[in-house]
Amino acid sequence: MSGRFSGKVALVTGGSSGIGECTARALAAEGADVAILASSSLEKAQAVASSIVAAGGSARPYQADVRSAEAMNALMESVEADFGGLDLLVNAAGVFYPTPVGSTDGASAARMIDINVTGLWNSIAAATPLMQRRGGGRIVNCASTAAMIGINSHALYCASKAAVVMMTRALTAELAPLHIAINAVAPGNTATPMNEDVRNNADAMAAMQAMTPSGVAFSDADAIAGVILFLLSNDARAVHGATWLADEGISAAIG
Repeated sequence: MSGRFSGKVALVTGGSSGIGECTARALAAEGADVAILASSSLEKAQAVASSIVAAGGSARPYQADVRSAEAMNALMESVEADFGGLDLLVNAAGVFYPTPVGSTDGASAARMIDINVTGLWNSIAAATPLMQRRGGGRIVNCASTAAMIGINSHALYCASKAAVVMMTRALTAELAPLHIAINAVAPGNTATPMNEDVRNNADAMAAMQAMTPSGVAFSDADAIAGVILFLLSNDARAVHGATWLADEGISAAIG
């Protein structure tokens, strides 16, 4: 087990599946104490935490709705009580679904913005005081290649991820003087449970592979977690307000 994050306390929102889960496991494997947050199911977070502990790592499960500022403040109080503070925050919680113009109901539109944008804000706002009490910290937000490239019938998702990029840039002016580095990663197509149906469609996979310069239609979630861990590490100490593309080159080819 590497000790790159020994003595560090990390919180991963959306840590019960996909990129968040892979990141939580990678942080624990490198010595961090990891708080795993699931928005809807403590049992899902518990399953990941238990497997981390069984592998020799340190993790605890939590449940809170990122859309609620009060819930996120209460969560941070629990993390501080359980672990003594917070050094690292990964905002991986998010939703992805189509929002075609003229036929998307108000509740679906509001849910996209509430989780992907307001939820991110609530998480950062609640975590910042804890990091200040530790003398600083590092934050990585999960944006998307969709922040740079329009996707048909997904305008609100694209807009929400563009907001993540700009929030990351703007908050740098506030947080860097507090010794808190904030950056983002922008994955492209990444193999997670939410896109399993697409990955099982041979025609769709062939089309995606043809338009992806690397030939990898869907990155492994572990590959994205590797970028996140770099941005959380001291090796990235000079990096502030950046959004790192991790999209197998697709935005370079299309955009």
